[in-house]
Amino acid sequence: MANFALIGAAGYIAPRHMKAIKDTGHTLVCVLDKNDSVGIIDSYFPNASFFTEFERFDRFVDKWRREQGKKIEYVSIATPNYLHDAHIRFALRNGAHAICEKPLVLNTHNIDQLQMIENESETKVYTILQLRLHDSIIALKNKISQELLDDPNKIYDIDLTYLTSRGKWYFSSWKGDESKSGGIATNIGVHFFDMLSWIFGPLVENSVHIKQDDVNAGYMRLAHANVRWFLSVNCDYIPDEVKQTGKRTYRSITVDNQAFEFSEGFTELHTLSYKDILSGGGFGLQEAKKSIEIVSSIRKLAPLGLYGEFHPFCYKVLR
Repeated sequence: MANFALIGAAGYIAPRHMKAIKDTGHTLVCVLDKNDSVGIIDSYFPNASFFTEFERFDRFVDKWRREQGKKIEYVSIATPNYLHDAHIRFALRNGAHAICEKPLVLNTHNIDQLQMIENESETKVYTILQLRLHDSIIALKNKISQELLDDPNKIYDIDLTYLTSRGKWYFSSWKGDESKSGGIATNIGVHFFDMLSWIFGPLVENSVHIKQDDVNAGYMRLAHANVRWFLSVNCDYIPDEVKQTGKRTYRSITVDNQAFEFSEGFTELHTLSYKDILSGGGFGLQEAKKSIEIVSSIRKLAPLGLYGEFHPFCYKVLR
């Protein structure tokens, strides 16, 4: 039974980490969050020590590290994106492995620096790339890999569309601040970009057509795919037939004009990720690097507007 610490407990994704720790048979020893609306902890680990101040949390973890027979082996990180780098460093300095939510960091140079720290330690950095463990996505990767064996020069045409509605609170929170979240493409798109580059190969070309607070859209050429993508938190851009059903999320991927269905099977992916890590697998710094390169380059690109290979949903924004 391993001992865990958790940094970040009041956000949307934290309960999935708590559940994963419990489902894999381990113990959450202590939790840090500057907000104290964290009653969800009672559903999983009511005896976990809780801190709202980093200094007291740091002292607790350090005392545990020094006491005989006690050790925190893993620090799970579910904090705002811009804090991931610092919290991963905290875990490594305390002799613990880090399990960090996506995006692992905001820029590739952060990965390079963390790699140096990891090389100096006996611990590792893991990131949650849960789509790589989704049965339908694994099946798609296997299918594409076989087709590329038969035709190594094959190029696929892909449209990625993801809209997940958010209210006004989103833009007043850290998520609406690009310096903290990385912007729309980073915050809600990084795991899709990881999935696509995992299946279709590394980035060759990248361009952006729309870059607004509530929507990003662009085009990327991977080694074996041309990808038009559209990401938004604005409910107005969800297709009318979907809105009429009361849904506020729309997710679609087409491969050569064929819809790829993967709408189910998401609820247990964090637990699967933890099982993979704890059994000696997991995705580390280098596995995360391709998608971080993609989103960090998007952040630097100037939008082209309705020019070139743009996603058809761009017409909803730029009329």
